[in-house]
Amino acid sequence: MMVRKIDHLGIAVKDLDSVIPIYRDALGLELEKMEEVPTEKVRTAFFVAGDSHIELLESTDPEGPIAKAIEKRGEGIHHMAFEVADIRAAMAQARAAGLQLLAEEPKPGAGGTLVVFAHPKTTRGVLIELVQKPQK
Repeated sequence: MMVRKIDHLGIAVKDLDSVIPIYRDALGLELEKMEEVPTEKVRTAFFVAGDSHIELLESTDPEGPIAKAIEKRGEGIHHMAFEVADIRAAMAQARAAGLQLLAEEPKPGAGGTLVVFAHPKTTRGVLIELVQKPQK
């Protein structure tokens, strides 16, 4: 699938501001950036973890996907994201391999990325995100 690396692990949290100190102060990870992503109805905080990141996600809407995930399963790991070179080619390959994608086209993600998710029922219970970084 042209996966370059694990880009990040997404962790759903109820209160971003109360969780940041765990990753920054207790674990010593660098808080790289915070951002609101209106298309996904979340506030995010990204921490550097080696060559990857930890993304904390707080819902900005009680009907948003993160709020619903927390309501259903509680706080914790929400998704695993893989960086790909060409998201449309990766989407075609994923579909050809039997994965159900949650969108026909990639959406804007944090940091100017393009993203799409694969339904967990086709990935043995793991919500997988494909991420294409912006062109430099």
